[in-house]
Amino acid sequence: MEPKRYAGVDAETRGALAMGRDQLRAALADRAEIFGGSDDMVAAMAAHMLADYRAALAAGEARVAMIVPVGPIGQYQRLAAACLDQGQPLDRLTLIVMDEYLTDAGHWIDQSDPLSFRAHIRRNLTEALPRDMRPGVVVPDPADPGAVERAIADAGGVDVTYAGVGITGHLAFNEPMQDVVDADYFASLGTRVVALMPETRLINSVTAVRGNTLRIPRLAVTVGMREILAACKLRLYLNRDWQCAALRRLAFGPVTAAFPASLAQRHPDWSLHLVDRVLDEPEPLLA
Repeated sequence: MEPKRYAGVDAETRGALAMGRDQLRAALADRAEIFGGSDDMVAAMAAHMLADYRAALAAGEARVAMIVPVGPIGQYQRLAAACLDQGQPLDRLTLIVMDEYLTDAGHWIDQSDPLSFRAHIRRNLTEALPRDMRPGVVVPDPADPGAVERAIADAGGVDVTYAGVGITGHLAFNEPMQDVVDADYFASLGTRVVALMPETRLINSVTAVRGNTLRIPRLAVTVGMREILAACKLRLYLNRDWQCAALRRLAFGPVTAAFPASLAQRHPDWSLHLVDRVLDEPEPLLA
C-alpha cells in the first residue's frame, strides 16, 4: 500500500490496514472464531457466557464475575432463554456492566431512556428470569467509581471480559486520550467518567438512532482498562462493516493507547469472535 494514502501514519499501522482477507484470516489462525452472520455470532456469545460460567463453577469458584457490554445486542435474551430451558440459575454470577451514558450534569441517564445500558440488561436478562435465578448486576457509578473494584474483589477477580470494539478502538468507553500513547499508563486507568469522542457519538448515532447525532450523550462512565485487562480471559466481538479497520489495527497494529483495543495483544488469553465480512479490506468501494 502506498504510504501517501496514510500520511503521517506509522508503517506498522499501514501494514496492518493493507492485509488482504486471506492474509488476515491466516494470520489470525486459531485466535479467531468466524461466523457467517451476526445472529450466529450473538448466539455463540450467549453460549460462551453460559459455558464460561459453568466452567468457573466446575473449577470450584464460589462466585463468578464477568465484565459485559451491551453491544453487540441480542445475547442477553438468548442467555435468559437458555437458562430457563436448562434450569440453570445465575445466582452465583456478578455481571459488571462496562459502561453507561451520562447526562451533561454527570449523572446516569434515566432508565426510561432507550439508550440506557443498565435498563437494556434489566429488561432482557434479569427481569426475564425468576428472582432466585438472577445474577447480581453492578453498573459503574460516577458518584462511586470504586464500587466496581470492590465488586471485583468480592467475587475474587474477573473471570471473563466480553467486549465489542469501537471505531476509535475503545473497549467499553475507554476512548483514546489526546497526546497519550503510553500503553502502560492507559492500561492502569480504572473506572472513571469520560467525554465521548465525536467519532464515537457519530457511529453510535448511526447504529442506534438513525443518524441523530444530537441524541447521543456527550459523557459516559466506564470500567477502566485496568479492570478489563485483569480478567482471566478477554473475548472480543466484531460484527459491523466499519470494524474491518479496527480488527486489523487491534490485532496487528502497534500496541498503543492511541488505539486502546490494541492492548489486547498483551493479554495472555484473548480471542476474537467475528462475522466473516469484518475480514474485508477497509478500502474504498467507489471507482
